[in-house]
Amino acid sequence: MPAAPMAAIHITDIEAAINWWRERQPSPDGLRACAEVLALAEVYALMVYHHEPECDEDTMPAAARAAWLAWYATTPDAPCIAICSTSQGDAECKGCGRSFEEVRHWQAYSPAQKRAVWRRITLEARAWRFNRYAERAHRASGIDHPPPESFAGAPS
Repeated sequence: MPAAPMAAIHITDIEAAINWWRERQPSPDGLRACAEVLALAEVYALMVYHHEPECDEDTMPAAARAAWLAWYATTPDAPCIAICSTSQGDAECKGCGRSFEEVRHWQAYSPAQKRAVWRRITLEARAWRFNRYAERAHRASGIDHPPPESFAGAPS
């Protein structure tokens, strides 16, 4: 089996999680953020300070990882739009942009590994989900995620 994407969380995912929590639990007084924002902000600040675009999924502080996983659970799990050309022999799916191996092993990937694939296919924007069949992609709801507690090492 080829190596899965590195289990690292990109800084843009940390930003998205912070903004999701800020919208979900706004500051009552305009001064103090909720605990989840503070946990994620600490990780974000260290990434900026050290000029790191990614943080390691496994060494993230428990509170920050739990807050990130809560945001992650609201995103679509798989980029599939039900047009899989890997089943026809393509090395890369024309529908979603994942490689045959990524499609095959998707269920075994960690949340950070899945987000790394999502980031790559979004930046490449070659797959039909980003052009010809974009309307299918907009219908994704995120309800296809397994519960966060099912991920190895996830805080309970």
